[in-house]
Order: sequence, then C-alpha cells, then structure tokens
Amino acid sequence: MLAAEESATAMPHPPAFQLPKAVFFDRDGTLIEHVPYLHEPEGVVLLPGVREAVAGLRAAGVKLFLFTNQSGIGRGMFPLSAAEAVNQRLEALLDPAGGVFTATCIAPERPDEPSLYRKPSPRFILETLAAHAGVPEQAWMLGDSVVDWEAGRAAGVHTAAIVPESAAAKESLRRKELGVVPYAGVLEWWNWVQGAKS
Repeated sequence: MLAAEESATAMPHPPAFQLPKAVFFDRDGTLIEHVPYLHEPEGVVLLPGVREAVAGLRAAGVKLFLFTNQSGIGRGMFPLSAAEAVNQRLEALLDPAGGVFTATCIAPERPDEPSLYRKPSPRFILETLAAHAGVPEQAWMLGDSVVDWEAGRAAGVHTAAIVPESAAAKESLRRKELGVVPYAGVLEWWNWVQGAKS
C-alpha cells in the first residue's frame, strides 16, 4: 500500500485527528479515468472505489467540492457546456439523485494565459472555505498531478496524491518536496482517514 510505504515521511496530524469537513477533488485521473480533453459524457468511467469512498464521505457529513482544470475550453476545443455535461454524468454515476458536490469549479484557462482559478492557484479552495465557514485544518485536496498538490499546499489544506502504484514514481520528487503522501485510489485514502481517526 503506497501510504504505508511513506508513513514515516508523512506530515504529522494534530493530536486529536478529526474526519475532514470538506474535501476538494480533482476530476480526471482522480475520480474518473483520465481521457485527454474529455468533453463527451459517454467517456466518463469511474475509477475503482470512488463510488464507495464518496458514499462514505457523504454519510459522514463531509462537504464535497469538484475542482478541475479544463484548458480545452480556453483552447477552443469544446465549450463550457461540454465540460458541465461531463460533470453531470460524473455526478449521476456517483448518485442518480444528484447533489453530490456542494460547489464546482471549472478552470478554463490555458496554461500560457493569466490564471484566475486554474490550479495551482488555491483561489477556489480559499474562497470556498470562506463561503462555507471552513478552515484549512479540516479540509483536504485530492488529486493526481503536481498542480493539484501545489494548490492544496498553497491553500494550507491537507493534501493527498491519488497515484496508481504503476505510476507511483512519476513526479515523485516534487510530491516528496511538498510532503504529499500517495494513495493508490480515493478509497484507499478514505480507509486510511477512517483508520487514523480511530
């Protein structure tokens, strides 16, 4: 298990570790299979364990937020409505009744243009925590890429890398510099959180 391998280097938790009150999820490669410039709902495939982890988080009263960079919009490859349709399909797969995410941020900027919300900017996380009376110490950012981890660290929230074991070495130097522990999937992280609380 990836997390166990790096437990010695993990950032310590407060003495009274609590379940998170807010979790920010990257989308592609974290909740669903990564498809470059995905803009068709039919291409949405949940990663293993995601549905179970999300159900557990919701049952525990945790607020969930979706935070995704979609430069295909800025590049003119597809409209905002296409990204929204993909998100709607994701939510339907998680719960047909909807209401999974309290708020969603789709950052449309290209990497080469000024960024308002594009990760690694922590702006969405900070604004969302302020709007929902949240504090960084009770929030997490989960993602599979460096910009996700950098956004989480810049916002001062707990941060976890969702990295399949087959790709654990990728970007590992920067991840370790940031002090971010890898987990093979969202469910593995959620299981660890529950174990840490107990």
